[in-house]
Amino acid sequence: MSTCEEVSYETLSVERRTDRVVVTLRRPAARNAVNGRMVAELHRVCEELERAPKLLLLTGHGGVFAGGADIGELRRRGRDEALEGINSRLFERVRRLPLPTVAAVPGWALGGGAELAYACDLRIAGPDAVFGNPEPGLGILAAAGACWRLRELVGESVAKQVLLAGRTLDAGAALACGLVMDVVPTDRLASEAHA
Repeated sequence: MSTCEEVSYETLSVERRTDRVVVTLRRPAARNAVNGRMVAELHRVCEELERAPKLLLLTGHGGVFAGGADIGELRRRGRDEALEGINSRLFERVRRLPLPTVAAVPGWALGGGAELAYACDLRIAGPDAVFGNPEPGLGILAAAGACWRLRELVGESVAKQVLLAGRTLDAGAALACGLVMDVVPTDRLASEAHA
């Protein structure tokens, strides 16, 4: 088996620093949508961080955190695959990492992308950040963590507005309800997240 340093990633950029690992979601043609390959690659990063704990900083490429789950892939999943909790197992693993995790959200964090951000210990947003769970419009539930985690983060009323009514939270609303710790200019998002 190869070491983590030898692993190449198709959907992520992974930068290892002395005290942290910086992961950039990188599927630009799909607005960094979370697909099966990305889930598998993020599991590999989690495995590395469980063996040799470091801080984790997650962000997205191209001004987008993650535009949701890969809808085409979701449609191909059957009932049994849906019940396996493919995404929810990953997001719970991120939540349980031994050292703090930070999501630096430059733009859209929707659906599975929002749930990945919700799983992090801290979130910092750029001025164009938008959080939301559009699953109700697809006739499905946000069942990979948002249904239970968002209530803990923002309270029951706001969580219901997002999860049942499809409300999105722009950067200002996310800050006002405590979902993010700060909103900073785009050119300072990475440095503030590292700080």
